[in-house]
Amino acid sequence: MVCLALNASYEPLTMVPPRRAVRLVLDGKAEILEVDGNRQFRSEKRVLPCPSVIRLVRFVHVPYRFRRQVTNTFLFARDDYSCQYCGKHRSELRGREFLTRDHILPTSRGGTNNWDNVVTSCSPCNNRKGNRTPEEAGLSLLTIPREPNYVHLVWAVRRVTPIQAKYVRLFYGEDALEALTAHR
Repeated sequence: MVCLALNASYEPLTMVPPRRAVRLVLDGKAEILEVDGNRQFRSEKRVLPCPSVIRLVRFVHVPYRFRRQVTNTFLFARDDYSCQYCGKHRSELRGREFLTRDHILPTSRGGTNNWDNVVTSCSPCNNRKGNRTPEEAGLSLLTIPREPNYVHLVWAVRRVTPIQAKYVRLFYGEDALEALTAHR
């Protein structure tokens, strides 16, 4: 169980471990909005409920367009854990097959590690493509790779409880929440 941390404006910022959330509350930097009724934190003198949603007391500025580096976790989530050449989902891969990062224009040929040059590929398709472009290897992309939108990027791999989802919905709207749950 992790705790959803909201900005002072109720904008979802990140997920933090419950111990970190309690520390923020005890330091006066956050307030508890929702609790996990089944868990508590105890000290010699205090008992605090385990927070599931906290809100920072002071507003933290978050850049409007915060660019994230490409990581396999976010890349695979962006591509719905499916090979962008053959369409196989990770659940369909067998034996020594697995998901990999593929550079459309290989790095050895000047390709970059940017969102628009990387896709999720199963290991057989990646091996087949090798050090070539998809066209040279006789492969075609199922989707055009793009940098995912900030909300999707940050929340795609997070597990939010129904109570936490209420705050994501409040700030970003139902469409953002539906996009997140569709990629699970």
